[in-house]
Amino acid sequence: MKEGPDIARVAALIGDPARANILSALMSGKALTATELAHEAGVTVQTASAHLAKLEAGGLCHARKSGRHKYISLSGPEAAAVLEALMGLAAGQGHLRIRTGPADTALREARVCYNHLAGARGIAMYDAMIGRGDLLERGDDVTLSAQGAAFVTGFGIDLEALEKARAPVCRSCLDWSARRTHLAGGLGRAMLVQMEQSGWAKREAGSRVVRFSKSGAQAFNAEFAPAK
Repeated sequence: MKEGPDIARVAALIGDPARANILSALMSGKALTATELAHEAGVTVQTASAHLAKLEAGGLCHARKSGRHKYISLSGPEAAAVLEALMGLAAGQGHLRIRTGPADTALREARVCYNHLAGARGIAMYDAMIGRGDLLERGDDVTLSAQGAAFVTGFGIDLEALEKARAPVCRSCLDWSARRTHLAGGLGRAMLVQMEQSGWAKREAGSRVVRFSKSGAQAFNAEFAPAK
């Protein structure tokens, strides 16, 4: 096909194993240095820098300087959504990493997907909010109902600030581990932040895993119990 966007160029950027590992590491939502990403990719810092230059030129990540260091992050939620979808496709076809361990189970339970909650808990939150009418699905779009607006405000979310931001308030994201929907967008990010600030959960250092405390898990289960 000679017309339309050049998907082959983007696919080639993601298709290199070292670059794929770099992009997967950036799905934590944190900005990382070239040294940290080199370790994730299993390559030298010089090689990682060359890969990062290609990814930045291709619009998949961007770098910013802070003092003596340069920090790299994903270019935005669009890139994150593409990567999460590819992870789902790979998992569905049985293309899984050879190395597995406790982290694999933990990732499926609760993890960061760029900047929002994914995994079984992310899906449970989305399903509960859909089931009781907080979120409304219209085709592939999802919106917040008046009832939902009251709920998230009571949960501690500054909805007015989210509505003023450039990012969409609500966006659906397909979860790679279960191939079901979880909540992204400004609201998805804000809900995760609020859970962290409330002491329900914390991100595991050096990983995408989100660990819920015992009391936090109980509070989450009570708040997002399946609709009856």
